[in-house]
Amino acid sequence: MSQFDNVSVVKQANVYFDGKCVSHSLQLADGSRKTLGVILPSALTFTTTSPEVMEGVGGSCRVRLQGESEWTSYGAGQSFAVPANSSFEIACDDPYHYVCHFA
Repeated sequence: MSQFDNVSVVKQANVYFDGKCVSHSLQLADGSRKTLGVILPSALTFTTTSPEVMEGVGGSCRVRLQGESEWTSYGAGQSFAVPANSSFEIACDDPYHYVCHFA
């Protein structure tokens, strides 16, 4: 799907890592919550409190989930899941556009 219909958007952006990651929170009509954002070229570590699925919509990245030794590459149209109470490292050489789906 290329767009979300019937959503509420929080106007204030979520800005992380000195502006290297910027997103906006969305609330869908069914009550689900997502963030829509971009990660600029960088290497960052995120922590999670709930399960997340990161869906790439533009650009590419390399990801290493907590406890894993190998990096995995993801591009537009691909996604990866992150368990609750975990973390992941993400490295981007170009802007990476994503949707984060929360469980």
